[in-house]
Amino acid sequence: MAFLLSFQNVLNYLVDRNLCSEDEKTHAKVELKQAKNFNLLVSLSDQRKLLVKQEPHDREGKTIGEFKREWLIQELVDRFDQLHPLKPCISESVCFDTEHSIIVFNYLEHYRDLADFYYRENRFPVEIARQIGKVLATLHQRTFHQQNYHHYFTESHPASGRLAEGIGRIEPEIFGSVPADGLKFFALYQRYDSLGQAIAELSESMQSVCLSHNDVKLNNFLVSTDWLASDCQTVATDASVIRLIDWERADWGDPAFDLGSLIGSYLTIWLGSLITSKTISIDESLRMATTPLEALQVSIAATTIAYLETFPQILEQRPDFLKRAVQFAGLNLITVIQSTLQYQKSFGNNGICMLQVAKSLLCRPEASISTVFGMEQSDLLPMNLSSI
Repeated sequence: MAFLLSFQNVLNYLVDRNLCSEDEKTHAKVELKQAKNFNLLVSLSDQRKLLVKQEPHDREGKTIGEFKREWLIQELVDRFDQLHPLKPCISESVCFDTEHSIIVFNYLEHYRDLADFYYRENRFPVEIARQIGKVLATLHQRTFHQQNYHHYFTESHPASGRLAEGIGRIEPEIFGSVPADGLKFFALYQRYDSLGQAIAELSESMQSVCLSHNDVKLNNFLVSTDWLASDCQTVATDASVIRLIDWERADWGDPAFDLGSLIGSYLTIWLGSLITSKTISIDESLRMATTPLEALQVSIAATTIAYLETFPQILEQRPDFLKRAVQFAGLNLITVIQSTLQYQKSFGNNGICMLQVAKSLLCRPEASISTVFGMEQSDLLPMNLSSI
């Protein structure tokens, strides 16, 4: 029978794992943190806080085993000296229980979800954008074509498969499994032959050359509240001001996928703020966004420039890297639409606008660069590579 974590047994579990003492258990506080996994935040008397996470079990008492990847990242960074600079930029896992699919982290209390900061404050300090570009590039650059890391990671956990896949043809059974809004999306998607072709071509172009997070989005970045309190005016000298968390999908993959996913996550702020109605054209909706694209272009460009300055080798080996990143940003938007359909069962005018933008990014990536970044490709490149 599966062991299921609960308010009643979590403290005894931590004592058994030597993560807290009997004395600490007496004064500890336990609270639920809403998430897809079962997450409990345990506050101990010595000011320590532990986040205890357990994967959901299916009817047979089994789990997917995603936490294994999260733990492997910690092992990889601890084991190889060249990867030590990544340590302050990731989660702090302290214990992994394979048998019960439980992982324990030091809770990063003095941090704020970056997506929450952006949405609530509606401001976009450029230094934050630069720093997340550096963090992502450091991950890719330090594992680039490093077969010892590749072997260590993939031997412990088989590859998870391709991430860039089309949606496929509509089969008759789909009509009973998705809402009417979903059928509207599938009908529009199928109308654009070029869209499916672009996704198929993008999938074929993927090159697995480094460690990839594979779930890069703004709410998987944490930003130091102390740094935010200074309005991020100072250049970050402490690498831990930004943390990239939730490594459950990490794999040996394509760096363009990660950067494109990050660009797509920025674009969803713009697309989520559109004013839409049946009487407003798509072009008008895009221009009337309450968070205009121009407000985000500086951050998107700063992230990309910092990324390429930190990892210029990728352009030498893949001159089409920026093109691919823009296409992956489009793919990311389609993934957002699918997620909205799955969980909210809706596909309205905002979704139609998002699909149109995704189509442009996937089918006309070179022409979309100036729109996404607010500048030409040559302005994004390091000086010594500006001729690429």
